[in-house]
Amino acid sequence: MENPSSMMIAIAWCLAWGEERSPKYNLEILQQMRQALKDGKEVPKEVRLIVEQVQQLLGIDKDYFPKTLDELKNNYPDLWNQTNHIGLVYGGATKIKQYVFESSKIQDIRGASALLDRINLIDLPAFFNKNPQSNQYTIQCNEVRQWLNETIAIDYKLSEALIPELIIYSTGGNILAFCPAAFIDDLANAIEKRYTEETLTANSCAVGDTFRLLEIRFGSLKEPIENTLWLDWYRQKYKEPLVQAYFGNLEKNLDNSQTERCNSLAVSVEEAFADRKSFNELTTKLAILFNQRRSGNDISSRPSRRYPPMFETHPYLMRDGSDRRSAILQAEQLPRQPYYSEASARKHFVGDRAKKGSREIPEWYEDSQLKWQRGKFEGWIYKFKSFLQKNPSLQQKYYAGIEPDEIEIAQILSHIANASKGFVAYIYADGNNMGGYIQKIRTPQEYQEFSRDVELATEYAVYQALAENLHPHKLQNFNDEESTLGNGALIHSFEIITIGGDDIILIVPANKALAIAQTIGEQFEKILIKQVPLGESVESEKIIGDYQIKQDNKPVDLKKCHRYKPTEAAPSQCQLSTSIGVLITAYNTPIYYAKDLTEQLLKSAKERAKKLKKAGYCGGTVDFLTMKSVTMISSDIKEFRKQALIKNLRPKLKLYAAPYTLHELGGLIKVIQALKNAKFPKSQLYQIRNLLERGKQTAILNYRYFRVRLKQDKQNLDLQEEFEQAWCQPKDSNNKGNLAPWIYDDGALEYDKSDYPLFETIWRDVVDLYDFIASADDDNDVSEAQMATTEVEL
Repeated sequence: MENPSSMMIAIAWCLAWGEERSPKYNLEILQQMRQALKDGKEVPKEVRLIVEQVQQLLGIDKDYFPKTLDELKNNYPDLWNQTNHIGLVYGGATKIKQYVFESSKIQDIRGASALLDRINLIDLPAFFNKNPQSNQYTIQCNEVRQWLNETIAIDYKLSEALIPELIIYSTGGNILAFCPAAFIDDLANAIEKRYTEETLTANSCAVGDTFRLLEIRFGSLKEPIENTLWLDWYRQKYKEPLVQAYFGNLEKNLDNSQTERCNSLAVSVEEAFADRKSFNELTTKLAILFNQRRSGNDISSRPSRRYPPMFETHPYLMRDGSDRRSAILQAEQLPRQPYYSEASARKHFVGDRAKKGSREIPEWYEDSQLKWQRGKFEGWIYKFKSFLQKNPSLQQKYYAGIEPDEIEIAQILSHIANASKGFVAYIYADGNNMGGYIQKIRTPQEYQEFSRDVELATEYAVYQALAENLHPHKLQNFNDEESTLGNGALIHSFEIITIGGDDIILIVPANKALAIAQTIGEQFEKILIKQVPLGESVESEKIIGDYQIKQDNKPVDLKKCHRYKPTEAAPSQCQLSTSIGVLITAYNTPIYYAKDLTEQLLKSAKERAKKLKKAGYCGGTVDFLTMKSVTMISSDIKEFRKQALIKNLRPKLKLYAAPYTLHELGGLIKVIQALKNAKFPKSQLYQIRNLLERGKQTAILNYRYFRVRLKQDKQNLDLQEEFEQAWCQPKDSNNKGNLAPWIYDDGALEYDKSDYPLFETIWRDVVDLYDFIASADDDNDVSEAQMATTEVEL
């Protein structure tokens, strides 16, 4: 936590304020209490009893759970009799992708994402009098607090009732915070109103409820507490479907041994009940209220949220670029003179990245006479540069002798594509096992620490991946009328759309996409288990928690987890990981279409991760698609693969091998590099790929024919080692035959084994990626590979 006493200050502040709009004690006494707790000094006598009760609550051992309510009453009578309530508010933006990807222009997408980030990271914390460390935000945060006090019409200034310690987390587009009980509806309304007034069209939702002091540690309690259903009730009812839906199915993952089942079940009953009856139950209740309000249900006296912002249109009026709202201006100073509604103008204004030395406010926006200002917000590229300054070795590797001030930010998508012959890659990553881990969190302190840990690991994994795999790119053979940069300009060849919580959306050059995705997945896990140091300032300010997997006596069969050199793969060490979808496509592919396909790839990768978890693998997975034609996929990816890439022959053939584990992805890249180093003719690569459909034996014969014709040198030996011996070994270790280019799959991880066994191959994936993987001889910045123009025939 920022301060070891921050949670104590937050809870004590709410209790000392009381349940009315005016504070129970003089505001000066509350501030003295806050400062005394921060400094470790004696608190004012008026609030001493409250602070002692909070200390008693937070002093309860994290592993303690009372077997009966009588035990809880006898051990903590003061907490039992404490009847004052504390407010808890949860809220944030909803339907984020709908708002961000409404436009097809990268500037508008960038601006929409940055505006939401500014509200979540700057504006909402400013409600609580929390300013960023940089002094440049002081005036802006004061204006936000002034807006809060003037907009939320109550008989007391809302900002005076809120302090920074009340925030549990504010990241990933959401905020969870304590507040005095009387202000939960006012604060929730303020959160929703801030999003609407700043974005005009983004959806948001916020809810709140009040809880007793004891509920913060032991979950929802009835009134009176003696009527609460407790552990003895759960032991009798845990098998009922409704109870299992709330507490989880205890028998689902138990060992088959009858003795071990009985022992494990006795422990699991208590653990499952204790995990639910904790602070986790309060956040679950708020999540349910959040979903109800987001769906339009009136569950309180607050203003309804059923009707999103609406803007009138007319069939004979010009509309903005998204074709959803009437335009109010035409930016004649911009290339192609686009039309904007006020909502789209704000997005473009925030996302505008003018050349160094240009005016602070663009001329087109000044001429529009709109009064709204975007405020200050440190974009992702500036955070990336700050990260490099704290890590000199990565800074030297990334800049490679180039002066940082000479490098511009990519203005449009074609700037990034110029680094990879007109192709870009969309990377969409999301955390695995986050929900399962959160269900084990029992205290608000752990929620705060977990949120900060995941945020840091995600953000710094991205920065490390970009620094290790990219360099500033010099624009070459570039001609785009929308750009103010010309040939010879140096740019950062990537775009960070968002890094929020455990979500990542990036756009990078196609020829570096898989290496970046692999590095993100690996670094995320290493940071969480403390194998990778963060920046010096981060280490001094924040401590990453312990997410190491607790090893048990049950061995993990790595052959079920990895198809590539399983004996060389390291066992999973981190409880959390990432699944990643990567779409490689031409830069002019419609962004909404690319977004949809990337989401499908992420979903496929997460499904693979769930199956591998049964075998003991808890690491990351990656699924990818190379789309060299916009019309290549006419349906969803899963259906396309099922119809076009699975052949119901004898034996059954699967002409692709995606998704991959991170270890397998590294092996796939090595295969492509080995083929390039061996000078394997590209025409023969495509010929072998086409012959895969003719059957197992035909493909094996043709592969052997082409391979034996290569020169018998080290490169050929590398191909044998990295492809044939690494991927294509028979199931029976005594069988000395060779299956290349096939891999045997017995369906050990599948629920439905009717389609197994079958033979799959990485060869099609190798061919699709061949032009996008740089070999040792290729330039580090711009790949010399020529982009193949062949299309997959459906």
